Amino acid sequence: MSAEKVAVDTRPSKIVYVAEATAHGGRDGFVTSQDGQIELKVAMPPELGGDGNGTNPEQLFAAGYSSCFHNALVLVGRRSGFDLTGSTVAAKVGLGPNQQRGYGLAVALSVSLPILDPDIAAKLVDAAHEVCPYSNATRGNIDVTILLG
Repeated sequence: MSAEKVAVDTRPSKIVYVAEATAHGGRDGFVTSQDGQIELKVAMPPELGGDGNGTNPEQLFAAGYSSCFHNALVLVGRRSGFDLTGSTVAAKVGLGPNQQRGYGLAVALSVSLPILDPDIAAKLVDAAHEVCPYSNATRGNIDVTILLG
């Protein structure tokens, strides 16, 4: 008998917060948030032919994913009774052409849990990957690699 993978529904059952941002001018413009907390110039990075004189969507995604994953890690650590003082999560977001004549993303998360046993750290990282909304949104859509070091 073969084991079939059962799809898990990770959609929210209730919306408790909505973030709103607006792009003006695409990759060579600016972005703002509805509450005024974000007002950033956006520019193409040199690798894509731009001057790099501003942030870009991949940097913003990396910032969002790393902070969200770190929060999920702290949450599961606290629930399990572990102190995650000094822990960090860094995200690298890669952009490149895909097979459908469009573009795709890949993510590498580097997690540092310096005061935990490696086996415990790995279990917490796995649990955080199940809890994190960014992980749930990207699962099955883009490659996400998690490096524990």
